Amino acid sequence: MNKDNFKYYATHHADKSPILKDAICAFIFGGGICFFAELLLTLYMKFGFSEETSRLTVTLTLIFLTCLLTGIGVFDRIAKIGGAGTFVPITGFANAMVSPAIDYTAEGYVTGLGSKMFIIAGPVIVYGTVSSIIYGIIYWFLLLL
Repeated sequence: MNKDNFKYYATHHADKSPILKDAICAFIFGGGICFFAELLLTLYMKFGFSEETSRLTVTLTLIFLTCLLTGIGVFDRIAKIGGAGTFVPITGFANAMVSPAIDYTAEGYVTGLGSKMFIIAGPVIVYGTVSSIIYGIIYWFLLLL
């Protein structure tokens, strides 16, 4: 099958993506996660935590809940419906860390879990760290001027 035949076959047999439905679901789920985070922030501040402590606690709560829901298989079902809306940075990153770890646990804790946990999130961590170092050096030089 040459390229033209494949292109024809792919365009005529592929399922059409419901873009509007996907966008609405992503908006609702992403907004829902952010709304839930704001509710947690308000709740933690009512318990007497400072704003800085409350924000940190909200982040940790979202990471914990995402890891828990990923571990019991619920987050994947939510992500099928919510699509890109579930990749709000905190929840998406937590899911990206836990999913490979769960998949490779059978290979052992060191060779499976330990080495495969960063397959997806590893490049994000590396590039984020390198970018922050470069930014810090540039900022430091600008302060010297």
